[in-house]
Amino acid sequence: MEFLNVLVAAVAAFAFGAVWYISMGKAWMAAAEVRLDEKGNPTRSDGTGGGSPVPYVVGLVAMVIVAGMMRHVLASSGVTTVGGGAVAGLGIGAFLITPWVAMNYGFAMRKPALTIIDGVNSVVGCTIMGAVLNAF
Repeated sequence: MEFLNVLVAAVAAFAFGAVWYISMGKAWMAAAEVRLDEKGNPTRSDGTGGGSPVPYVVGLVAMVIVAGMMRHVLASSGVTTVGGGAVAGLGIGAFLITPWVAMNYGFAMRKPALTIIDGVNSVVGCTIMGAVLNAF
């Protein structure tokens, strides 16, 4: 049953990310400096076309890994309520994931807007994960 909770939490966070990045698509592409071809499709830095399913697969696998670790952290910490899981998830997203991403983006000389857009995804996604993990 715990594995099912992890999968549901991962899919819930992934779904939020899909909605978030659809709504922030243009702003994210500008902040990430994604190049577009003449048809408006993203291209790689070498000029070849994007559109690969690989980032989505990697993203979903990453969500399962994060949800699995969050389940372990919540269980080890005795966090058993939906609210407690949400607060713990918010903390993980805001105080572990987002600062690490900010550091990496800082060294990569990425635009601060990219940290903000991706940080919101991390914070809200982890909050959702934490709540979902304790909802069953």
